[in-house]
Amino acid sequence: MKVLGACPLDCPDGCSWVVDVEDGVAVGLRGNKAHPITRGALCVKVNRYLEQLKSDERIMHPMRRVGKKGEGRFERISWDEALTEIAARLTWITEKFGGEAIWPFHGTGSLGYIQGLEGFSGRRFFNALGASLHDPTICSISGTVGLKYTLGTSGGMDPEDFTKSKLILLWGTNPLTSGHHGWKFIQDSDAYTVAIDPVRTRTAERCDEHLAPLPGTDAALALGLMHIIVSMGAQDDEFIAEHTEGWDEFRDRIAEFTPERVAGITGLPVERIMALGERIARTRPTAIRASQGMQRHAGGGMALRALACLPGITGDWAIPGGGLHYSTSGHFDLNLPELMRFDLLPNPVRTLSMTRLGEALLEVDDPPVKALFVIAANPVGSNPEQRKVIRGLEREDLFTVVLEHFPTDTVDYADIVLPATMQPEHLDVLAAYGNLYLVWNEPAVPPPGECLSTTETFRRLAQQMGLTEPALYDSDEELARQLLKGHDLDRLRADGFLKVAPRPVPAGKLQFVSPRAEMAGHDPLPAYTAPADPGDGLVLISAASHYFLNTTFANNPELLRRAGDPTITLHPDDAATRGITDGTPVTVANTRGSFEAIAELSDRVRPGVAATPKGRWAKLSGGATVNATIPERDSDFGGGAVFHDNRVQITPR
Repeated sequence: MKVLGACPLDCPDGCSWVVDVEDGVAVGLRGNKAHPITRGALCVKVNRYLEQLKSDERIMHPMRRVGKKGEGRFERISWDEALTEIAARLTWITEKFGGEAIWPFHGTGSLGYIQGLEGFSGRRFFNALGASLHDPTICSISGTVGLKYTLGTSGGMDPEDFTKSKLILLWGTNPLTSGHHGWKFIQDSDAYTVAIDPVRTRTAERCDEHLAPLPGTDAALALGLMHIIVSMGAQDDEFIAEHTEGWDEFRDRIAEFTPERVAGITGLPVERIMALGERIARTRPTAIRASQGMQRHAGGGMALRALACLPGITGDWAIPGGGLHYSTSGHFDLNLPELMRFDLLPNPVRTLSMTRLGEALLEVDDPPVKALFVIAANPVGSNPEQRKVIRGLEREDLFTVVLEHFPTDTVDYADIVLPATMQPEHLDVLAAYGNLYLVWNEPAVPPPGECLSTTETFRRLAQQMGLTEPALYDSDEELARQLLKGHDLDRLRADGFLKVAPRPVPAGKLQFVSPRAEMAGHDPLPAYTAPADPGDGLVLISAASHYFLNTTFANNPELLRRAGDPTITLHPDDAATRGITDGTPVTVANTRGSFEAIAELSDRVRPGVAATPKGRWAKLSGGATVNATIPERDSDFGGGAVFHDNRVQITPR
């Protein structure tokens, strides 16, 4: 039997897959050849998904903590015992502190609308309790807000149109590691490709040209490129007049960013900036592919605001194969209000920021967070200020429930651990954020042991607590039908995928001057915001690993072997001044924390920058990871994370 499913992980590609099943056992997994993006291929990580599914390390039954928080010592209990204890604690907490003392903390371990983050699985249950809302600020929020200020939408161009492009700027993105299916459309074009990235990544090595600006200076570079285009008189005056607002003011702002000034900010040679600006000026259509990494710094939202303006002055937004692609999420018209049912809230409640977990657990006091539900997340491994997060999780008065597949770093701090199903074991609906396809995930095999889906877990917990709202007991199929109202669910389920019609971009007139940004207290014009880390040393980039997806797969033996020991890459000039040679064990530290790695010397990173892959588990990496050094601080728009606005000292051990 061949069962159509969908990858749930935090990748733009949203792959459709096929599970081969024999006698109720998954024996094979491959990409769906019929899906126009997946084209029959999965990535190096997901190719090992069935190993995770069948791993001896999987959590198969509920557990209760018996040791100190952090020791990871548990005893097996029944589902009845787990539900009874959780219900009793939640009842006591809501009576004494109110529902807002409960925080459902969703992560990107699943982007499913039924079982994962995109639909805030279990939200109906938490709404009935009056629990705090969860704001998933850790990934893409700054860029999303910035794009909305400029375009009125975060949806961009259809990446399948890259085949029509003549010039493609891969700006702060490494698709050969993080979403390789998009690269196929770039290959299918005859475009000249330029990678703009502080690191010469796998993707940059395959491009025609690579520029390495200092981290966090992207907005200045974008404004400088527009300065060159305008100085050449190459702007599209007709498009500007008909489809934009605020051009006169913005033209004055562009005039401030001369190539010489931009060179001083970005660390790029003036002649390289001039050459790229001139190339953009004379090449139609030009497409920009930007991803989440480039907006994880103090001025991340402004960077995307500025970048979205570039196709506005060249008119590329009006040309097939031109424009900007950041996320396609803004194109999906899904019935989220009916799925999440915020009308079940008894009264307005506060919102807690995912990125500020440590602060919320240690400092918020009105009311304090007394119960934390961790769903498809591993915040000890993924959140900023790792030591601060751990201190918060160590609170004896914090009741922590973790729904998980494996004994992660976060599981070690749980009071109750609940065994969760994996993707081939439950129903789900997903929407790619790197293309325009909805994908359906049909259950292929029964759950092992006592594993339950997230939805079933909360249905049972609602029953245990005596909640009578009928919507809390809707089946997964009913939830999917409510979500997909207006879409052909039966066709989606039969084919496994369905392409949605893109919405217009910009949504209305492109706003060089944004009244909404001004109302929010920001500069109404795109600007450059300098990095904000007050420390000294090298700027540390912690981008995606080729072998782990966030912290998923970081316990897979074969992928761990391929990844090797934790490394940090330095430019030889920076290493020489620190007495570091290739292969030297080093300590990477700042005032927030430290971790250990092996130095790798290479000109793949520019001087002043160090790079290390993210995604490792602390307990498998000497007790700390790169996130021990990351600040728990907000970016400019939306409270986004600042993983790449981070300075560290690197010393030999």
